[in-house]
Amino acid sequence: MRYQRLGSTGLNVSELCLGAMTFGHQFGVIGTVGQDDANVLVRTALDAGVNFFDTAEVYSLGESEEILGEAIRASGVARAEVVVATKVSGRPPAELTQANANGVGQSRKHIREACDASLRRLGLDYIDLYQTHRYDAETPLEETLDALNDLVRAGKVLYVGCSNIPPRHLARALGQQREHDWAHYVSLQAYYSLVGREIELELLPLCREEGLGVMVWSPLSGGYLSGKYRPGGSHEGRRTEYDFPPVAQNAEDVFGPLEEIASEHGVSLATIALAWLRHQPGISSVIMGASKPEQLSENLSSADVDLSGEELEHLGSPTRPTPIYPEWMLKSRTVAPQR
Repeated sequence: MRYQRLGSTGLNVSELCLGAMTFGHQFGVIGTVGQDDANVLVRTALDAGVNFFDTAEVYSLGESEEILGEAIRASGVARAEVVVATKVSGRPPAELTQANANGVGQSRKHIREACDASLRRLGLDYIDLYQTHRYDAETPLEETLDALNDLVRAGKVLYVGCSNIPPRHLARALGQQREHDWAHYVSLQAYYSLVGREIELELLPLCREEGLGVMVWSPLSGGYLSGKYRPGGSHEGRRTEYDFPPVAQNAEDVFGPLEEIASEHGVSLATIALAWLRHQPGISSVIMGASKPEQLSENLSSADVDLSGEELEHLGSPTRPTPIYPEWMLKSRTVAPQR
């Protein structure tokens, strides 16, 4: 396992991160892992060199945090040897009730109370990386950033990051954090895969320029890149019913190169898809979700796969996104005629 600094910080994280979204039983079809199985998954990840773990307050309504915290303690690993990340919820579309009127979003009230609740569930006295889960358009950005800064100053949180935020709002946040000398975002957690590459248009270049580390969620696009949803696959047709996250219109074109390179390396399609992400500039860690030890072991094997420049180009060429304006203008060699 290799370790990289998280963005421009001095914090070293494993290239692969174990995501705990599957931990618990209150998250639709995703939450399926109980405590005993989680203990095995966490121990397997630690034995492979993983030191980075990610969860969120909304995963199984907090049960994921409880299970992850207990699994880390059961492993016997020292607190200093692990990096634990969690997230405070955004504001998904929902009718407000008395019970949830302030129990969602990124207001000062919810951030303070949510952080304390996450610390209790995780059984920790500080959180290494505390992230906003999605952009909250209902709360002034300054209020959110000031509240996050308070958590850092209080010692409850070491670093702050963001997730699922439009590039214009991320740029504005970074500017305000500098202006007020607030703790600044050190990372972005975002969807990225061989068949989901919109991040390359704006967000990824912005993070590289500003020194934010990028953590990738759903690197296999909800299992699509494992091949199981293809015609004849073990779960053929499921994406028709549960199409999240979306994939590129020409996503099927990537399977030719994937199958060829996977065969050459003697590994699975998923292993190569994960390895491709590890090689992308600006990626600090790729989050693996798993519900079974054999699935986790397959994902962990991607840490041992090194791809050549030719292989990376072969894999990436079918789904390379078309530059959007004004990027295509800046890269164009066309010069207007002089009068």
